[in-house]
Amino acid sequence: MIANLAPAETDRIIEMAWEDRTPFEAIKAQFGLTEAMVIALMRRTLKRNSFNLWRKRVNSGVSQKHLQKRSPLITRFKCSRQRDISLNKISKR
Repeated sequence: MIANLAPAETDRIIEMAWEDRTPFEAIKAQFGLTEAMVIALMRRTLKRNSFNLWRKRVNSGVSQKHLQKRSPLITRFKCSRQRDISLNKISKR
Protein backbone atom coordinates (compact mmCIF):
# COMPACT_ATOMS: atom_id res chain seq x y z
CA MET A 1 0.00 0.00 0.00
CA ILE A 2 2.87 2.38 0.76
CA ALA A 3 4.32 1.87 -2.71
CA ASN A 4 1.04 2.96 -4.33
CA LEU A 5 1.04 6.44 -2.77
CA ALA A 6 1.39 9.49 -4.99
CA PRO A 7 4.32 11.80 -4.20
CA ALA A 8 1.90 14.47 -2.93
CA GLU A 9 0.28 11.95 -0.55
CA THR A 10 3.68 10.80 0.69
CA ASP A 11 4.69 14.41 1.36
CA ARG A 12 1.45 15.07 3.25
CA ILE A 13 1.86 11.93 5.38
CA ILE A 14 5.43 12.93 6.27
CA GLU A 15 4.22 16.43 7.14
CA MET A 16 1.46 15.02 9.34
CA ALA A 17 3.91 12.63 11.01
CA TRP A 18 6.27 15.51 11.89
CA GLU A 19 3.46 17.55 13.44
CA ASP A 20 3.31 16.88 17.17
CA ARG A 21 -0.43 17.38 17.50
CA THR A 22 -1.49 15.16 14.59
CA PRO A 23 -2.11 11.65 15.99
CA PHE A 24 -1.41 8.44 14.11
CA GLU A 25 -5.16 7.81 14.20
CA ALA A 26 -5.71 10.89 12.01
CA ILE A 27 -3.23 9.56 9.45
CA LYS A 28 -4.98 6.19 9.53
CA ALA A 29 -8.40 7.81 9.06
CA GLN A 30 -7.22 9.92 6.12
CA PHE A 31 -4.80 7.57 4.34
CA GLY A 32 -5.47 4.11 5.82
CA LEU A 33 -1.89 3.68 7.08
CA THR A 34 -1.26 2.13 10.48
CA GLU A 35 1.41 3.45 12.84
CA ALA A 36 3.79 0.69 11.76
CA MET A 37 3.25 1.61 8.10
CA VAL A 38 3.93 5.29 8.83
CA ILE A 39 7.14 4.32 10.64
CA ALA A 40 8.19 2.18 7.66
CA LEU A 41 7.42 5.04 5.27
CA MET A 42 9.42 7.49 7.37
CA ARG A 43 12.32 5.05 7.66
CA ARG A 44 12.37 4.53 3.89
CA THR A 45 11.91 8.19 2.91
CA LEU A 46 13.92 10.20 5.43
CA LYS A 47 17.65 10.34 5.90
CA ARG A 48 18.88 8.12 8.72
CA ASN A 49 19.58 11.01 11.11
CA SER A 50 16.23 12.69 10.34
CA PHE A 51 14.41 9.43 11.01
CA ASN A 52 16.26 8.99 14.32
CA LEU A 53 15.36 12.54 15.38
CA TRP A 54 11.72 11.96 14.46
CA ARG A 55 11.50 8.67 16.40
CA LYS A 56 13.20 10.25 19.40
CA ARG A 57 10.69 13.11 19.34
CA VAL A 58 7.67 10.83 18.92
CA ASN A 59 8.76 8.69 21.85
CA SER A 60 9.90 11.57 24.08
CA GLY A 61 6.53 12.47 25.54
CA VAL A 62 6.54 15.95 23.96
CA SER A 63 4.64 14.64 20.98
CA GLN A 64 0.92 13.90 21.25
CA LYS A 65 1.00 11.24 18.51
CA HIS A 66 -1.26 8.76 20.32
CA LEU A 67 -4.83 9.66 21.23
CA GLN A 68 -4.60 7.67 24.48
CA LYS A 69 -1.72 9.90 25.66
CA ARG A 70 -3.34 13.19 24.63
CA SER A 71 -4.98 15.56 27.02
CA PRO A 72 -8.78 15.52 26.64
CA LEU A 73 -8.57 19.29 26.29
CA ILE A 74 -7.02 18.90 22.83
CA THR A 75 -9.89 18.47 20.41
CA ARG A 76 -8.22 19.52 17.15
CA PHE A 77 -5.66 17.94 14.86
CA LYS A 78 -3.94 21.21 14.02
CA CYS A 79 -2.39 23.91 16.10
CA SER A 80 -4.67 26.80 17.01
CA ARG A 81 -2.05 29.19 15.60
CA GLN A 82 -2.05 27.49 12.18
CA ARG A 83 -3.67 29.62 9.50
CA ASP A 84 -6.53 28.38 7.37
CA ILE A 85 -5.67 26.88 4.02
CA SER A 86 -8.05 27.61 1.18
CA LEU A 87 -7.82 26.63 -2.47
CA ASN A 88 -4.41 25.04 -1.81
CA LYS A 89 -2.91 28.43 -0.94
CA ILE A 90 -1.86 29.35 2.55
CA SER A 91 -3.49 32.55 3.74
CA LYS A 92 -1.13 35.50 4.00
CA ARG A 93 -0.95 37.68 7.07
